[in-house]
Amino acid sequence: MAERRARRARRPVRAHSQHFLRSQNLAADLVVEADIRSDELVLDLGAGSGRLTAELAGAARQVLAVELDADLADRLRGRWPNVDVVQGDAASVELPRESFRVLANLPFHSTTAILRHLLDDPGVQLVRADVIVEWGVAVKRALPWPSTLNDVLWGAWYSTRLARRLPRSSFDPPPAVDAGLLVFERRSAPLIPESCCGEYRAFVAHAFRRGLRVVASGRTLRRLRLTGLLPRELDAHQWARLFSSCLRSGGRPS
Repeated sequence: MAERRARRARRPVRAHSQHFLRSQNLAADLVVEADIRSDELVLDLGAGSGRLTAELAGAARQVLAVELDADLADRLRGRWPNVDVVQGDAASVELPRESFRVLANLPFHSTTAILRHLLDDPGVQLVRADVIVEWGVAVKRALPWPSTLNDVLWGAWYSTRLARRLPRSSFDPPPAVDAGLLVFERRSAPLIPESCCGEYRAFVAHAFRRGLRVVASGRTLRRLRLTGLLPRELDAHQWARLFSSCLRSGGRPS
């Protein structure tokens, strides 16, 4: 009896944050559009009912399906020979050490945490992530301006685009708003060397808190045509140029 009560207590959390794809055809379309190759390892984060998992199993070399809900994870196990199922939190699951991709319908309440897990460290071997998120989040992340701290940091190593809009009727249960398919793709030429990740993070975070003048001289800002701008008004390319210029001139965040 106590076990049944515990299971019932978990269900409202899932219902409010995880909205399963309603159509298998939509799942198939998403896999085709993502151009999944037969030699790739793909993560399905928040696998849920397994609609995306099933299509990925037929397209990829190997699939890692991560699902927090123990009952849902149990239902996915053993259904496809090339799918490994992990019952755990997508925002903290151990990521592969080899190159991998992500195609996932993210639990909405965990979107930022999962994106940070994937994108914060450029040493993670992520090649591309196609993720379904709330429409407002998708638009915010895809726009180059106004920028946020996360957008600037992720933009040094990944390009971002909004691939499509998904109406709320595409999900079961339907969310309160539409969703969007957001694509992060690793840059062939990063804007900042991976070895500078920690220093760049400190530089950008300090400027967002205190303003550009605390990390760059007026002369540098004038030369780069950034005088009078706020941190959120710079895109990832401008931030990278500012950081590189300050390094050459000996500037550091204080």
